[in-house]
Amino acid sequence: MFKTIADPANCEVRSVIRFLNAKKVKPAEIHRQLVEIYGENVMTDGIVRKWVRQFNDGRTNVHDEARSGRPSVVNDGLCCKSE
Repeated sequence: MFKTIADPANCEVRSVIRFLNAKKVKPAEIHRQLVEIYGENVMTDGIVRKWVRQFNDGRTNVHDEARSGRPSVVNDGLCCKSE
């Protein structure tokens, strides 16, 4: 039995996917190994396949890409107002 790792960073899991994909491990086997170490809620098989496709298409970055969107309106002043 392996020791499980709780709450891994997303980039850690993606790094494992990138590593195993480079070793020509099939996506279904990558998913099985991820679940074995990180637990059932780590990532779906479909998301693993999506990352394998991206790495095969030349992606090397395992970190989230910056997204545009609405900035948070919560700030220190709002957090402390209720006190």
